Amino acid sequence: MANTARMPAVFIGHGSPMNALEQNRYTETWRRIGASMPQPKAILCVSAHWYIRGTAVTAMDRPRTIHDFGGFPQELFEVQYPAPGSPALATRVRELLAPVSVQLDQTWGLDHGAWSVLAHVYPDANVPVVQLSLDASQPAQYHYDLGARLAPLRDEGVLIVGSGNVVHNLGRIQWAEDARPYDWATRFNETARAHLAARKHQPLIDYLSLDNDARLSVPTPEHYLPLLYIISTQDKNDAVSIPVDGIELGSIGMLTAIVGPQAD
Repeated sequence: MANTARMPAVFIGHGSPMNALEQNRYTETWRRIGASMPQPKAILCVSAHWYIRGTAVTAMDRPRTIHDFGGFPQELFEVQYPAPGSPALATRVRELLAPVSVQLDQTWGLDHGAWSVLAHVYPDANVPVVQLSLDASQPAQYHYDLGARLAPLRDEGVLIVGSGNVVHNLGRIQWAEDARPYDWATRFNETARAHLAARKHQPLIDYLSLDNDARLSVPTPEHYLPLLYIISTQDKNDAVSIPVDGIELGSIGMLTAIVGPQAD
């Protein structure tokens, strides 16, 4: 039977979609997270890759696996993540977010921000998954406030997953496996970690006030915003743990953060 205990909320730095196929310290950590948590009734995923004008939630019984990328091996395009959807959870999300207009979407599915990590967290694809879009027309504070309204789902057996990257600058990538992180990427990542540990949410919401390091680390908001949906569900009994971290290719942050009573 699915669990109804209070669930954690998890932000996963997803990095390259090739992580869906690879075994490395990040994907091994994601697998351990899935194995250590109570089995959720369903998953609500906020992915960097559904960044549109307006708010929508997938509401189909069988969401398709979306291969929303190019230039990767054919093997990656053949990956399917056949998790069921949950129209009931979609309706519940719509209720919680009212009076915000939420479209019950029948066309999107699961993009690689969702399935490339869930393929490790729940490799059997046996937990229903619903995706919530990011409204590209709204500022960071709006996204944080919206996420806070989803917090009751944690007491209803729903695992809330944010998938993005705290540091994400594709324009400054260094295509070498041994590339050293940029100093600005390291500093911003450490600043974010310090605020997470101190439960200081407002500086994370106002991240662009964190000087030029923030502007280089977050040149566009879509990969950063899913973090705000996770921390906004934190209550006084929740700690934050960071089971894995790192900066790949110089400018892609792989920090994973868990908010919840299980955190160390």
